[in-house]
Amino acid sequence: MTVGIVIVSHSPDVAKGAADMVRQMVGNEVPLGFCGGNPDGGLGTSVEKILAAIDAAWSEDGIAILVDLGGAETNSEMAIEMLPEERRQKIVICNAPVVEGAVMAATEAWGGGSLADVKRTAEELSPQ
Repeated sequence: MTVGIVIVSHSPDVAKGAADMVRQMVGNEVPLGFCGGNPDGGLGTSVEKILAAIDAAWSEDGIAILVDLGGAETNSEMAIEMLPEERRQKIVICNAPVVEGAVMAATEAWGGGSLADVKRTAEELSPQ
């Protein structure tokens, strides 16, 4: 098993595109979930969609979530709070660019990195 990756974007197209890049880089060996858009299909995020993406990517090794904007982070935090404690402890939100961070995080996960390693690798891309 490897750490799972979840991509949360305000745009369904951005989320799918980032997920496609991850798949092209690491194949299907890294659990991956993605979501974008509000419940009406417009720009935004949805706690329910985030929960579904977490379920799709679930790994006992943990989940690294990458978000594009503040609302995606807020809704991801709300989704995490809705999960049982044993799952909440295995999820981190990475402060990293969504596309580059997802690719780097997935590459680290694919190589067997721990959840802390995956988060650190993704966040190395963020300006300090």
